[in-house]
Amino acid sequence: TADLIFSIPFLISYLSEFMTLQPGDMIATGTPKGLSDVVPGDEVVVEVEGVGRLVNRIVSEESAK
Repeated sequence: TADLIFSIPFLISYLSEFMTLQPGDMIATGTPKGLSDVVPGDEVVVEVEGVGRLVNRIVSEESAK
């Protein structure tokens, strides 16, 4: 999170100005500059301690059909 343009507390405060955040809501922050795009074969993993792990495998549109 040190490479993010805005801090997590700032994002929570800002979003709370125009929407109600609920327990379990997730804020997608994007990625810092310089990282590459995902490509078919990559995995995007999201894990919440005590809740579980979600793994999304990236596929091309052609292979998804």
